[in-house]
Amino acid sequence: MESNQSTGKKILVLFFHPRYEDSHANQVLADTALSLQGVRFRDLYEIYPDFNIDIRKEQECLLSHDIIIWQHPFFWYSCPPLMKQWIDLVLEYGWAYGKSGDKLSGKSILQVITSAGTFEVYQPGGRNRFTYRTLLSPFDQTVHLCKMHYLPPFIVPGAPRMSAEQLNRYAEQYGKILQGLQQEKWTMEQLKAAEYFNQINF
Repeated sequence: MESNQSTGKKILVLFFHPRYEDSHANQVLADTALSLQGVRFRDLYEIYPDFNIDIRKEQECLLSHDIIIWQHPFFWYSCPPLMKQWIDLVLEYGWAYGKSGDKLSGKSILQVITSAGTFEVYQPGGRNRFTYRTLLSPFDQTVHLCKMHYLPPFIVPGAPRMSAEQLNRYAEQYGKILQGLQQEKWTMEQLKAAEYFNQINF
């Protein structure tokens, strides 16, 4: 599954889900991204079912886009294994970070995350003890190391228990986020002032 159009800021959605067919929430979100011009959508588990990632191809995709979306479920307070492997292999030393590693400098990354838990359980004193932002710190630091901008994540909480109406509302917000980023609706200062994209006025 892959789409590509081109208007405004170029957005690349990298979608990681090992059981996409079982995730109604991610299907609805993916349909939204696929329907928008200027958004390229790539299902990485479909492209690399054997985990044999084409590093150069992935790097070329990153270079030709301004904003990268990591769309994935929140697996064990982190990401699915293919996404971790993608980060380990594609964001190479000397290319993405380290000496002469500035190829992604100035680009932005946004995580769009479906979660079984709610914001209430992801906080100090909650069942999961830490906030989403705290648990996402390794991704934030990875993006920072690559001289990119880490945008506030967009969380779809309690996704497996949502009604179709609720999911459609989040999908609509997702569409507005993508279009707003294309059109540079928000300044970087406005974006970085928010803890989550859920708090930003669409």
